[in-house]
Amino acid sequence: MIKQRQQFHRTLGLLGLVLLAFLGLGFRLLDLQVWRHEELVKLAEQKSLQTTWHPARRGDILDANGNQLATSVFVKTLCADPSLIGGQQAVVARAIAPLLQMNEADLIRRLTPRIVQNAKGERVTNGLHYVRLQRNVTDETWRKIKTAMSQLTFGVDEKKLSRAHRTFLRGLRSSAVFTEPMDDQLRVYPNGMLAAHVLGFVGTLDNTNHTSELFGYDGVEKFFDDKLRGASGWRVTGTDRRKNELVAMRDEDVGAQSGLNVVLTIDAAIQHIVEGALTNALAKHRPQSITGLVMRPRTGEILALASFPSFDPNNLSTITTNTGPNRMISDVMEPGSTFKTLVIAGALNERVVRSGDPIFCENGVFRYAGITLHDSEGHHFGNLTVQQVLQKSSNIGAAKIGIQLGADKLYAYMQQFGLGAFTGIPLPHEASAGRFVHPLKGKYSIAQIPMGHGVAATRLQMAMAFAAIANGGELMHPMLVKRLEDSSGRVVQSYEPKSIRRVVTTGTAKEMVEALKTVVSKDGTAPLAAITNYTVAGKTGTAQKVVDGRYSSEKYLVSFIGFFPADNPELCISVVMDSAKEGGRAFGGSLCGPIFSEIGRRCASYLNLPPDAAPTAPVIATALTRNPAHTP
Repeated sequence: MIKQRQQFHRTLGLLGLVLLAFLGLGFRLLDLQVWRHEELVKLAEQKSLQTTWHPARRGDILDANGNQLATSVFVKTLCADPSLIGGQQAVVARAIAPLLQMNEADLIRRLTPRIVQNAKGERVTNGLHYVRLQRNVTDETWRKIKTAMSQLTFGVDEKKLSRAHRTFLRGLRSSAVFTEPMDDQLRVYPNGMLAAHVLGFVGTLDNTNHTSELFGYDGVEKFFDDKLRGASGWRVTGTDRRKNELVAMRDEDVGAQSGLNVVLTIDAAIQHIVEGALTNALAKHRPQSITGLVMRPRTGEILALASFPSFDPNNLSTITTNTGPNRMISDVMEPGSTFKTLVIAGALNERVVRSGDPIFCENGVFRYAGITLHDSEGHHFGNLTVQQVLQKSSNIGAAKIGIQLGADKLYAYMQQFGLGAFTGIPLPHEASAGRFVHPLKGKYSIAQIPMGHGVAATRLQMAMAFAAIANGGELMHPMLVKRLEDSSGRVVQSYEPKSIRRVVTTGTAKEMVEALKTVVSKDGTAPLAAITNYTVAGKTGTAQKVVDGRYSSEKYLVSFIGFFPADNPELCISVVMDSAKEGGRAFGGSLCGPIFSEIGRRCASYLNLPPDAAPTAPVIATALTRNPAHTP
């Protein structure tokens, strides 16, 4: 009986243990299958699923003729596993250093595992399995490296080596040098510095998907960054325990969408012409900066835009506070005598004066509202017609015309011509506000501003204002981009010329053209701006720079803005030079006029523009000394 009772207790205990085991198992199953189901599914997916990201190719930037100005190539990051190289660093370096354009000794050093001291004081190899050798390796270079590695020889008969040694050499050839799984994208500017301030440059941004992406920092690269970027793709697939892809378990495969191509109005050949002329001027006159612009007055299309000092967008170390700014749009300046053009245009349009009306220029000295105005270079003009005021660039004549026009209307025409407002050019960092307020500040502002003093504008604003006169009085939006295309060349979006407003009548514009032609004559301020076989209309500007709150007697901003053929303008060209250190007196006609002429002559030849004037003898520099009618 006692034995039976003991047997019963043992059986009961065993059943209890079995029951507890089943309860524990059930609890564990509930934990795994119910309570922690989502967590464990995600963990399993992390271990068995692999997501591969496909970076989108950044779109190209093209000139008006389809020439590449900026493009992208996929490149690799080359790495090595020193632990697989053993003592063969010299052999490997000899084979691949020339392909990488690296120093062979430096490469040997990087391929050699480092010897370190462990906790016991023993010198041991640190087991280095990864070293980055070079970024931005092209596919072509990588193929050459793989071929070179596969053909390595070690000066021994490998058939006589042990199996382990032969296996080591096979591993060295196939696996010691490799690339990172994800390709990088390299932005390339095939023409170097050409149109650098238009194109801008890019930086690299690391994304949450462990890929790097290019993004625009300046210029068109920044303004159209969202169009150029495209959209990344991805592939989700199952893997085995060695992380090899199981194609049958591929769940998602979404291709990357390339960014759009941006087609500019810039003509690379004309950009070359402008930059060549400005580079020569930099060497000759050593200015602080110089800018050049070529555009079509009828459409507002910008064919070339250059600002020096410049930089190479392929080499970001060349970008400094001096080379970075696009001074054509970012700097405001006193325009000097080029501004007289806008004042006289407004006065003619309002019929306050007529081209042939006499203006008494006070024999060179004019006192008004407590200040004294002078004509430059000691000129003592008496009566000049309105047209001659522009031709001779008389400060006093312009001041008197501005006074007749009146502060309200002068201010209105400044606004109508686009001063103090964004031009709408698709580039970042454009300055909007020229330095003027209404009512015109100061009792003598109405006399100073018509001379181009006490007012400021960007170089692009002044160029667009002159283009409006060339365009029969109609102000256009500056046009820098023609269209956006996808990678197959299909047009996604196109841009058309756009008028902002009519500023002056067609009749007034014609009167101004006739007056501006005389500026480039032998009796005007810019005979050196003439272009053989073409009639040029334009205006010089020479403005003293403000240094420490005072006008400097040594630093000048000089300019020439003009267009040709004058009666049927095809091109409007602006040249502005800041603080020339060499080349004689700082006048717009003598410094910027010849640059304008060179650019215009070469552009006319390239575009095959029909001449509109009879051949004339070239103007020589001595003409300026005979007729030095320049004005600050």
